[in-house]
Amino acid sequence: MEDWWKQWLTNLGWSESLLKTLDIVLVLALTYMILVIIRERRTLWMVRGFIILMLASAISGSLQLKLLSFVLEKLVIGCAVAMAVALQLEFRRFLEQLGRGEFRQLFRPSSRAVPKSDSVIDEIVDAVKQLSKNRIGALLILETTDPIDERDFSVPGVRLNAEVSKELIQTIFQPKTLLHDGATLIRGSRIVASGIILPLSGRTASRQLGTRHRAAMGITERVENCICVVVSEETGSISLAEGGTLNRPLTITKLKESLEARFSPTVDREAVAPGLLSIGRQIRAKALALVSRLLGLPSTASRDKK
Repeated sequence: MEDWWKQWLTNLGWSESLLKTLDIVLVLALTYMILVIIRERRTLWMVRGFIILMLASAISGSLQLKLLSFVLEKLVIGCAVAMAVALQLEFRRFLEQLGRGEFRQLFRPSSRAVPKSDSVIDEIVDAVKQLSKNRIGALLILETTDPIDERDFSVPGVRLNAEVSKELIQTIFQPKTLLHDGATLIRGSRIVASGIILPLSGRTASRQLGTRHRAAMGITERVENCICVVVSEETGSISLAEGGTLNRPLTITKLKESLEARFSPTVDREAVAPGLLSIGRQIRAKALALVSRLLGLPSTASRDKK
């Protein structure tokens, strides 16, 4: 089978050196994709260690170090399984994007956080303060970068498109209103929709956590470009969910500090090391240019000139 495949590629004019170049390009593309999907510094160090192990295994195999190659191969397999468990959310997001055909997003770094003005943050914090004081349950979804795809919601809810204000937020979550049971989506300085039903987290959670907390964990597990503010109906405690993790309980001061730190336009919050992303972009550009030359396609620069 392998000989037939090589013979077929040879008939197409694909030389062995061309195949090796394509192999390297694909590996570089996969590496860049991993750097884009995984953005936590500690996780990136883990991925870097895994890549070093793979390189060591490949080098030992090429040098005919059979015993060392055998040990490294088994170690690479074990680390791959461990990483699949540790990074299950990232892998699930990767598979969902593949299934939806969102191939461009796999190679596109996430946008910087969309800054919110101090007045918007103050309105949200003041509303949460009053809701917590009166023990009125609430769930706010705050978009951090790109708009959330409504397909990630169980029920999209009712569109409002209203200016953010503490009075409106408090009114929405009053127990006698029709929209109080769902979540409210805030995009920039606008309340986009309310009454949104979110998918619940599949993680084992404390019995003290209600449906709102599990919904906040669930949506932040599935969607990376949002955080959730939750007010408990029973205790009035305030929680902040991000990346499927719930930070609770929070004081009003701590909540305001967290939102200001998250949405401040002057703070560099990129979890991916800028150098790694810069290298990744250069690799992508050079790889695309190389593939274009090999296949005889016009380069991006030449297309722009036309």
